[in-house]
Amino acid sequence: MTAHEIDYEIHGEEMQYVEIELDPQEVVIAESGSFMMMQDGIRMETIFGDGAQPKSGLFDKLLSAGKRVLTGESLFMTAFVNEYSGKRKVSFASPYPGKILPIHLRDNGGKFICQKDAFLCAAKGVSVGIEFSRKLGRGLFGGEGFIMQKLEGDGLAFIHAGGMLSKRELAPGEVLKVDTGCIVGFTQHVDYDIEFIGGIKNSLFGGEGLFFATLRGPGTVYIQSLPFTRLADRIIASAPAAGGSRREEGSVLGGLGNLLDGDNRF
Repeated sequence: MTAHEIDYEIHGEEMQYVEIELDPQEVVIAESGSFMMMQDGIRMETIFGDGAQPKSGLFDKLLSAGKRVLTGESLFMTAFVNEYSGKRKVSFASPYPGKILPIHLRDNGGKFICQKDAFLCAAKGVSVGIEFSRKLGRGLFGGEGFIMQKLEGDGLAFIHAGGMLSKRELAPGEVLKVDTGCIVGFTQHVDYDIEFIGGIKNSLFGGEGLFFATLRGPGTVYIQSLPFTRLADRIIASAPAAGGSRREEGSVLGGLGNLLDGDNRF
């Protein structure tokens, strides 16, 4: 086994965090901004790329970091090293309401594919890269689901899903049609493609986009009920314009309601 073997416990329901227990000299890597707290004796170290191959050359490190840029992530990750003589704990929090999902790569053939912003943290030795699409339709119309990350190795990784999490086991040839943003991840043998919804009314007035993803088994698929982009769109739509009034949710009073409750802006 090349990856560090870490122990963990997930706390919470809607706003979860994962607490990882490190033995002396064990290391966990994480995305910037996911750190929550840690015990004394753990050292933080900024690393270039994902640090999965510390003995590789400069070109390999640049390639690893370049792949992370393509997925919209930072060039750097943070490693947390236990330099204490005993066990120490470090915790990482989910970025918005949802569930944290542990992925045992050793039990998934050494590879798992996930949304580009789903990765939270992993044991040192897990490689975090990009899954390139070989299909034209996926590349042109994939939207949120086009750029996928791949987690490779034999260690433990943690990904985050927004809202509720649904796990589906697909039989060989079984097809599941999903909104591209609702895909969290899937095992390596699942065939993933983009399909046109079809129909003029659906295309113009459906409000669900022009394409959805088709996932064909065999394999395991994880679906989230609340993609971050959907949550962000709702927040932006409900936010008042600069210097304007807030949006009234179903109120027949409109701007008059602002005056009645003490907000005199219209």
